[in-house]
Amino acid sequence: MRIFCCCLLVTFWSCRPHEKNQSPNESTPSMNPITQRVFGQTPVGDNVTLFTLKNDQGMSVGILDFGGTIVSLNVPNRAGRFEDVVLGFNTLEPYLNDSPYFGALIGRYGNRIAKGSFELDGSQFKLVTNNIGNHLHGGTVGFDKVIWKVEPLTVVNGSAIKLTYTSKDGEEGYPGELTTTVIYTLNNDNALIIDYLAITTKPTVVNLTQHSYFNLNPEASTILDHQLKLYADEYLPVDETLIPLGPSESVNNTPFDFTSEKVIGSEIEDDHLQLSRGAGYDHCWVLRNENGDLSLAAELFEPVSGRMLKVSTTEPGIQFYSGNFLDGTLPSKSGGLYEKRSGLCLETQHFPDSPNQPDYPSVRLNPGQEYRSTTVFEFDIRK
Repeated sequence: MRIFCCCLLVTFWSCRPHEKNQSPNESTPSMNPITQRVFGQTPVGDNVTLFTLKNDQGMSVGILDFGGTIVSLNVPNRAGRFEDVVLGFNTLEPYLNDSPYFGALIGRYGNRIAKGSFELDGSQFKLVTNNIGNHLHGGTVGFDKVIWKVEPLTVVNGSAIKLTYTSKDGEEGYPGELTTTVIYTLNNDNALIIDYLAITTKPTVVNLTQHSYFNLNPEASTILDHQLKLYADEYLPVDETLIPLGPSESVNNTPFDFTSEKVIGSEIEDDHLQLSRGAGYDHCWVLRNENGDLSLAAELFEPVSGRMLKVSTTEPGIQFYSGNFLDGTLPSKSGGLYEKRSGLCLETQHFPDSPNQPDYPSVRLNPGQEYRSTTVFEFDIRK
């Protein structure tokens, strides 16, 4: 994990490498007010609020304080028609009980930790196991299942909100009280910027990500005709429970080669052990981003709509999940059902099972240090 000590949040924003994707300067006036409304109520009676951010291009994003969940993301197609390009639900109840992490913030640890166990400074920590004997996406009550404190921010180039949540020492088995801040910024260049910051009271492990499912053509039943490019030459093969086996392998001459733009469905049904284990693509690619700068990680293009999504990140990996376990049982926003591969995820992150894999980039966070990470989802049109 890249650690940046003794650096104020505003300083972090001001030194971001891509000027047009910089996060907010809180001292400047807002040009796009944020609206909010009650979206529903939890079983214990807590109101859940939907915050809607807009920019001056007409793009908007809807975010819940429950799980920091992106419930809608409206962007134009080639003809200028705005459509919602993320999977989700129209009501709160499915997010409470049935959601496969649609649009949610994931923590404390995105992806899997083998057998829900890891060692830190000679002590063994047992986490909640919730996925084939492994720990997945923070456990039974991860960051996707809590209500975050939300504060609208004053920005000049779009709109932004700051979300804060403090995870207690021992929550889901993790050591240390972890205070996490996430800032969503929708700027006027049609980029959604996500900045993460976390501090801890004890040595712990942290790996935060965002779990939106994208379909750049909502009228299409699957994402198999989308074209994807990943800025990665290697990926992490996995065992039968989707835990990495260890060293990365080259994508050359495999269905995992997305170094050039490729139709997602072109090789997804190939006879390959790793595709069989993931029921398609559900693997972490090793990005070329060795120094931790904000760098391009993925490009996704949908030819009918003309929409393009560029993903940049400071993270070393990206999990491409092709929606293999969607099974037609969940209601869609349009009144239908979400079928297999009706959406895909591009989760920027550190590697799965890093606490048990000493050769992977470290996910350790110590008291007095700050976890910092940035991901940008930038939308455009290809003529």
